[in-house]
Parts: sequence; structure tokens; C-alpha cells
Amino acid sequence: MGMSIKGSVWIRVVGVGLALAGLCFVWSQGTPPKQPITVQKVTDNLWVLMTNNSGNVAVLPTSEGVLLVDDKFDQDGPDILAKVKAISDQPIKYILNTHQHGDHTGGNAFMLTNTPAQILIHRNARANMVAGKQPGLPQITYADDAQVFVGGKEVSAHHLGRGHTNGDAVILFPSERVLHTGDLFVNGSAPFIDYSAKGSLAEWDKTLDRVLALDFDIVIPGHGPVAKKADLVKWRDSIAELRTRAKAACMGGAAGADKRLNLSGLNMDDSLGFMGRSMPGICAELGN
Repeated sequence: MGMSIKGSVWIRVVGVGLALAGLCFVWSQGTPPKQPITVQKVTDNLWVLMTNNSGNVAVLPTSEGVLLVDDKFDQDGPDILAKVKAISDQPIKYILNTHQHGDHTGGNAFMLTNTPAQILIHRNARANMVAGKQPGLPQITYADDAQVFVGGKEVSAHHLGRGHTNGDAVILFPSERVLHTGDLFVNGSAPFIDYSAKGSLAEWDKTLDRVLALDFDIVIPGHGPVAKKADLVKWRDSIAELRTRAKAACMGGAAGADKRLNLSGLNMDDSLGFMGRSMPGICAELGN
């Protein structure tokens, strides 16, 4: 479906609809101390805004407006605007959220108040936000794929299955051959499987197989440094191996399974305790 927004800016969304809250989800993620935002140029036309405590923000400037992927926490809103203005004098027209967690959508409310941005998210992720009473609800949802056309650039969002949550989307920049994965790939950290949002370790690597079928060379992960497609292949293999090791750890029961889980060789730092938070759900899922 094609719909004219302003002038020659076009957006096409497949399966547009308002998401209905059908998920019991509690948004319990707190806001950490504010950190300075660093800017990295990924290609001649694409930048990423990074901190250690929140999701990576992609910035695509065009002659007709700027497109962002994710927007960190509410407290980061003014700094994001300042960094974007240093890249482009155009307003932020679109924001694509990769999933519902507050370190990726926490800036939505600020952006809706202070910019003309329209925000898109997968319908499951919006339902998670509604159930969690999160602020800054996106105006537009989609079921499988969405395409945004602005300033002669195309950006596409793809929901390819469950993993981190049930509403994960990856965002493809075809002209730049870059993919933003959201938290389906966190570079250097152990994954968090959010079972309150119907995430799935059992399905995660299969979802990544479909992601890897897309055409790209460079990867912006949800957290951590910018990587290559080969790094995402390694992450996919590590997720599959993690599932095998987690199933073995769960054989002794969910209690203490995270202590029995061996993460060596997987490039998954668990200093934040994500495995401890995820293991009860992992054991329940893999035991079925």
C-alpha cells in the first residue's frame, strides 16, 4: 500500500494496523545514569550514536528528512537531537523501533513532542508497550515488513521470527548495505531472552538464518561495536551452541542452571547477569 505523507516522501507499510494488547508484560527496565553519546560514521551516508548503557541509534540523513533506528532513553532525547543536527539540518521524519525495551524506545515520547517524527514498530512490540504502560507509543505498526521512502532512500523493516522478544525487527539500509539488528545481535554480551515478551532461545538461531538471507555487509548490533556480516554468522552459531549447552544445564533443574551453564568460547560476557534472568524461561522452553 502506498501513502503520500508530505511532498515526495512516501511510506509503504505491509500489514498496517493498530496493535492490541494481548500480552501480560511489565516494563520494569530502569534508567541508568546518563552517559555521553559518541558518534561513529558507518558509511558515507549513515551514522550510529552509541553509549554503553543503551541501544545503538542509526542515523540516515536525506534531503527530505532524517530517519532514525531506535532512540535510547528519554533522558538522551536532547543529546540525540544535538548529534543529529550536527549531521543534518533536516528534521527527524521517521523513527523505526527494533523492539519495545526502554533502552530502545525510551526516547519516543520526547521525539513525538519535539520533532515531526512518525514512529513505526512491529505490532507485537507495540502490544508489549501497551501492556507495560510504556510512554511514546508508535503511531504505525506492521505485521511482517514495512518500507519507508524518504529523500530518494529506501529503508525496510523485517520481522523474521522470535528471539530476544516476539516483536523483534531488523532494519535494512539497502543503499548502504547495512543492517541494524536490534537486540537479535548484541556484540560481545550474553543475550537476554525476554520470556515475558514471548522471546525464544529455541527459535532464535532459525530467526537469524532468515536475517542472514538479507543482502548486507555491515551490521549495527543492538549493543556493542559495529560489525560485519561474518560476525553475525558467528553469533548465529553461538546462539545455536548456547541452546545446546543450556539444555544440558537445565537437565539438573532450573535452580542453579545458570551456574552450570558454560559460556566459554561463545564471546558472551554475562557480567550483567542476563543468563540468570533468562534461565528459568529457557529451562521451561527447552524442557517441553
